[in-house]
Amino acid sequence: MTQLFRLLDQLLDFSMPHLIAVPILVPMLTAALMLMLGEQRRRTKSALSVASGLIGLLAALALLRWVNAADTGSGPGSIGVYLPGNWRAPFGIVLVADRLSTMMVALTGVVAFAASIYSTSRWDRAGVHFHPLLQLQLMGLNGAFLTGDLFNLFVFFEVMLAASYGLLLHGSGRLRVQAGLHYLVINLAASSLFLIGAALLYGVTGTLNMADLGVRIAQLAPADRGLVHAAAAILATAFFAKAGAWPLNFWLVPAYSAAVSPVGAVFALLTKLGIYTVLRLWTVLFAPDTGASAQFGQGVLVTVGLATLFVGALGILGTQRLSNLAGFSVLVSAGTLLAAIGFGQPAMWAGALYYLLSSTLAASAFFLLIDMIERWRNAGLSIAPHEAAGGAPFLSEDLSRLDDVNLDDDAQALYGRAIPAGVAFLGLSFVGCTLLLTGLPPLSGFVGKFAMLSGMFGAERITPAAWTFLALLLVSGFFTLLALGRTGIRHFWTQVHATMPALPALEVLPVAALLAACFALTWEAGPVMQHAIATAESLHSPTAYRNAVLGARQVPSPAAKPEAAK
Repeated sequence: MTQLFRLLDQLLDFSMPHLIAVPILVPMLTAALMLMLGEQRRRTKSALSVASGLIGLLAALALLRWVNAADTGSGPGSIGVYLPGNWRAPFGIVLVADRLSTMMVALTGVVAFAASIYSTSRWDRAGVHFHPLLQLQLMGLNGAFLTGDLFNLFVFFEVMLAASYGLLLHGSGRLRVQAGLHYLVINLAASSLFLIGAALLYGVTGTLNMADLGVRIAQLAPADRGLVHAAAAILATAFFAKAGAWPLNFWLVPAYSAAVSPVGAVFALLTKLGIYTVLRLWTVLFAPDTGASAQFGQGVLVTVGLATLFVGALGILGTQRLSNLAGFSVLVSAGTLLAAIGFGQPAMWAGALYYLLSSTLAASAFFLLIDMIERWRNAGLSIAPHEAAGGAPFLSEDLSRLDDVNLDDDAQALYGRAIPAGVAFLGLSFVGCTLLLTGLPPLSGFVGKFAMLSGMFGAERITPAAWTFLALLLVSGFFTLLALGRTGIRHFWTQVHATMPALPALEVLPVAALLAACFALTWEAGPVMQHAIATAESLHSPTAYRNAVLGARQVPSPAAKPEAAK
């Protein structure tokens, strides 16, 4: 086994840095091939989509292994830099594979692979061009995670958003069109702000390369810092809208709940892209070594995060629709992450990164699980039939218990009977999602929250904002537990349903795989947390990132090689 891993590491070293471009090129080429095939070859396109997702996932895991295998502390040896146009930074396009970006690409690969398999069961036939749009969205997501400059970040954002517009409307219907219009308008406005902020930043610093921006901001004259801070505020507004931060998150729950389930599972990654962008730019542009601009906007980050967490907690308690519960759980995780990032403590960042992995996997699994539960228990409706009729089948009008009511249509005793496998899977999966989303022990949601609080209490001084974060974290978990417990009782205990759930393997396997990934995070919490701690330390001190990007060398042309040899 040791020889096999050594051979794998040698292969990775040989394929670097070109391997960095694979998560971008594979979905792009797959989407182009699918568009040429047409809609008559749906099975072929489904197979291509799943194969592309598998290749992208393997490439992402290979990059993640390379980053850790080449890790020598926090040195540039653990950072891969690819120059697609063979122009040195900051003049050319740069793709960067470090601990944070490879972790996010691997997370994207896991969720996208599960969603692509789930969609082949039935949802890819609800409209046209589902799989090409999904591949283009993956191209945009992976490109945004791997890019090293602001302009290409904008380009990949637009590729991802253009595909998401079509995916949100997949399946048609009034609710999807209505939610799609709101989603389109808010993201167009955010993209405009993104472009304005990037242009203003370029006008002041003369560069859009992230590593070079950090260097130049540290050298700015005091008179120019106001313009840089204004540009950063404009960019932050755009990224807050994309991350679902309050008060710019009114679009998120309607859009995510209206989307078909595999799209909703992938959309759970979109808010994390906003979180990633905030974390990346804030740590590179306003690092502790940037002088008067160090940690600019820290108070705003904490305030916005706490407000988002509070609004998400209230929303999850006030809704009863399963799809809305999933949407508000995404808001809760976004608020938690923004607030944890804003405290500026690497120990809290490590817990937040671990929590990011767990919450994203759990939310994606929940979106897929909701589709199966609603088709079984509610016959496609958003509420149970007995709620529409105005009463529960086992209660009288004064809500007292009726002892003579047997919930079994065959008048058989309900006690001591075996639970069908389909119902058992749905119920256990729902319990697993509940534990993960509420942050209850012993699963990974609890580990992530506990790590964040441990980092907070390890600080020299605990501020009132930190105590507020602690209170909201506990309250949001309690509200989530109440909401999901209430919903679980309604869907699994209080409704008579004669048919057993029909669960195709193509739907069961992706949900089981995502939950298994969460259990693996719990089982391997030590190594994953070590990676998160190393990532947080490198973010807090981005010197290695800057040196790796700005020090990347061009590949000599074939004509220049003989001259160099002489």
